[in-house]
Amino acid sequence: MRQRYFQLFILIIASGSIYPVVYMRQNFEGSMLETYGITLEQLGECHSLLGLMFFLTYLPSGWLSDRFSPKWLLGISMAGTGVFALWLSTVPSFAEIKLIFIGWGITSGLTLWGALIKSTSLLAPHDQQGRFFGILESGRGIVEALLATIGLAIFAYLLESLSTAKDVALIAVVQFYGGAAILLAPVVVWALHSPSEEMSELPKKSSDSSMLGDFAILLKNPRIWLAGITILIGYQMFWVTYSLAGLLESVFELSAVTVGSITLARLWMRPIGGVLAGFIGDYFHVVRFLAILMLFSGAALVSLPLLPPTTAVAVLFPMVMLIGVLSYGVRGIFWATLDSCDVSSSTRGLAVGLISLLAYTPDIYVPVVQSWCLEHWPGQTGYQVYYAIFGATSVVGFITARRLSALAHKSAQ
Repeated sequence: MRQRYFQLFILIIASGSIYPVVYMRQNFEGSMLETYGITLEQLGECHSLLGLMFFLTYLPSGWLSDRFSPKWLLGISMAGTGVFALWLSTVPSFAEIKLIFIGWGITSGLTLWGALIKSTSLLAPHDQQGRFFGILESGRGIVEALLATIGLAIFAYLLESLSTAKDVALIAVVQFYGGAAILLAPVVVWALHSPSEEMSELPKKSSDSSMLGDFAILLKNPRIWLAGITILIGYQMFWVTYSLAGLLESVFELSAVTVGSITLARLWMRPIGGVLAGFIGDYFHVVRFLAILMLFSGAALVSLPLLPPTTAVAVLFPMVMLIGVLSYGVRGIFWATLDSCDVSSSTRGLAVGLISLLAYTPDIYVPVVQSWCLEHWPGQTGYQVYYAIFGATSVVGFITARRLSALAHKSAQ
């Protein structure tokens, strides 16, 4: 068991070291616009390309993870992400920046995603799927937060203590992120071992099956669709939480500093929510617990924008922290549904790709719904409608998770 947790730690390091540079706009958006001479719309175009690459590579990512060792796929992901980051540090043209984001879509999607989820699933014993995925989510959050904190410290030191130009300070941060990913890549390749089918408790498949045959079998598996819908519901509710800062500032009229402090504190609910959900879920039954957790998460989302605009920070702060724990808890364990899908270990990567293709479509439509709600109902009413739409879908997630649990239980008898 100690070896399993060590391998999980390596997976956390690998995945956590990739995303800080890919999503560095979260902390350095204004500086990126100034340094690279691009507009907010152009930066949005780059991230749209990134999202498109994710969508196009989910399925082939799963296929790759069934055929190649995860340590090499993860090593390539880290090294490739780092190389593209170093390219970005040369302050290239906008056309080149778009190519970099397309490259990141490959290194953080095609070669990473299927290998990461499949490896975690194979490492976790049947009765510990929740805690392994919860620890993965929590650990990734901690690694990303630590790297982001170091990046911000470098930026602030160069900018304030050494009076360095903003573009030079940002380039140093990009080089730090890229260098860290490249230097850690060989460590991951050396330390990570492929989870063997003997270590997993999954059914095996015959070696003479074809990819098309495997794909057809997965499409006919109702549990795959139930898991996909369940994860989709959980992910779209999590997507709504990205608008918490806007809600707090525009409806409750909190200062930018107060809003920043609250949303930053919410980020630290990621390790708490993920670990708690994982261990509690395994104690009761992870998919059944996920169903209940989704209902509570949906109820919390619906409730927040219903509060009066004069609500005190003393009430808003714990409410946002509760939403953080619940939403990160759901996100931390919703991939534990994969263990209930009755999929062989050698096609589990393909199953991850198929489920992801469905489950992460909220990246496409949730921002559209948000814009539509806030345009048609400006102010608090728009947020109430937006939160109510996706909070109410938690009922669907509850139903699909319960049905998946029932089918898995029936099959085990």
